Amino acid sequence: MTGFTADVFGKFLQSTIFDPWKIVPLFLCAQYTTAGSEIVQQYPQLLGALKVLLPLAVGRRLNAWLSRRAVNNGVSDKYDWSREVIVLTGGSNGIGKQIADRFGARGIKVAILDIQPPTEQLPQSVHFHQCDITSPSAIAAAAKDIRATLGEPTILINNAGVMSGRTLLNSTEAQTRLIFEVNTMSHYWLSREFLPSMIANNHGMVVTVASHAGYTTTPNMVDYSATKAASIAFHEGISVELATRYKAPRVRTVLVTPGFAQTTLIKDLTPEDSWIGPLLHPETVADQMVEQVLTGQSGHVNLPGSAGWIARCMRASPLWFQCAIRKRLERRVRAVF
Repeated sequence: MTGFTADVFGKFLQSTIFDPWKIVPLFLCAQYTTAGSEIVQQYPQLLGALKVLLPLAVGRRLNAWLSRRAVNNGVSDKYDWSREVIVLTGGSNGIGKQIADRFGARGIKVAILDIQPPTEQLPQSVHFHQCDITSPSAIAAAAKDIRATLGEPTILINNAGVMSGRTLLNSTEAQTRLIFEVNTMSHYWLSREFLPSMIANNHGMVVTVASHAGYTTTPNMVDYSATKAASIAFHEGISVELATRYKAPRVRTVLVTPGFAQTTLIKDLTPEDSWIGPLLHPETVADQMVEQVLTGQSGHVNLPGSAGWIARCMRASPLWFQCAIRKRLERRVRAVF
């Protein structure tokens, strides 16, 4: 994601006219200083604009604080990165590889679970375990090795994903089952293996990588979109279960919903680039994910933010708008057979 995009423009607005640390002093200056009063007399519309921007800026910051407090159950926790152990699925290539490299550069212990071995040398603290994550028994065997060599995992990153890029009737039974097994069912098998110790210690984190496709279904991606919608529901469900059923409010949950990224996952697709929904670089997604994990807090990584905001609003939109957006997306995503 490079160049001048909607996200770049949005960040500019957030750091200027929607930043309360800038708007509040300007408002107070305009109201209570001689110099400010003189400027307002010369430009009377300025005070009116500040009166509109002030509650918007303060409200935006208050909303962010309330959301952050809510998703973290109002409790804090500390992470000792010399002792944490990360399990990362799909870490041999694409976004997963970038994530592993970034944690490895910090000396954080990472266990990659992937069916494909990495093609490049891994950082010293990153270890590869060949594992079919669709098999609970294979996961259990890999977990035994991880515990013996690295220790008890405290962070699970469900990153692995596959896509066929085919229409409903052009997909085989094997393809459809594989997509659901990798993209959805593996989250359950992995969580059942690694969550119990996190719950017992009231410490840990589960990162779920979904997609904008989980909010908006497009042609040639019906199966993929269905699995990502399930991933979003999985994230929301375990977030509340951890706090209410398992009494482990300090176990964090992070949802990641990227748009199209330039990885092997979309090698058979030609998604159109756009100002609102630009193609993402794997490095961009990895940077944001690693930054969120290192905060030790629950949260939502949504890239690109503008396109993600539209996608999240889809379900609350009028049907005519939903239909228009899906048809627009059809022109963005065209499969190459």
